[in-house]
Amino acid sequence: MNRGGQIWVETVVYTLIALTMIGAVLAFVMPRIEEIQDKAVIEQSINVVKDINNVVLSVVQGGAGNKRLIETNIKKGSLIIDGKYDKITFEMETNYVYSEPRQEINIGNIKAMTEDVGGTNVVTLTSSYNYDITNSGTDQERTIEHSTTPYTISIENKGEDASGKTIVNIVVS
Repeated sequence: MNRGGQIWVETVVYTLIALTMIGAVLAFVMPRIEEIQDKAVIEQSINVVKDINNVVLSVVQGGAGNKRLIETNIKKGSLIIDGKYDKITFEMETNYVYSEPRQEINIGNIKAMTEDVGGTNVVTLTSSYNYDITNSGTDQERTIEHSTTPYTISIENKGEDASGKTIVNIVVS
């Protein structure tokens, strides 16, 4: 009878040891997996901003009235269309350090910066334009948050303003 009790105690002890080992491994592996996922999201976001840049350039070269549509997903972070400062910015909070903290790096015409903010990092990708970027016809800022459904972004050349600067209108739906 004592032998049966001993087997059950050993089984429980071995199970607890195994669960502890699995928990310890997950505690070290999960942050690394999240960093790799965040790196992939940042790389995809760079491609989204590059695609937007290419469409803006195409629309400007096509002349007034030229319009293009882009469909894009934002899996994490936010895309900011800033009509006041004529730029598009992608921001994401992550544990991944994309670049040297507070050091701006250039990826084509996109400027990337990682800032340490209270234990996490904020990765910012910024693309500035020499055109008058408007958001639905205004110079206001619009933030597009992450979503499971894709966004449709309409980019249209509205001609030139009084100073000769090309007006590029961006509408998100």
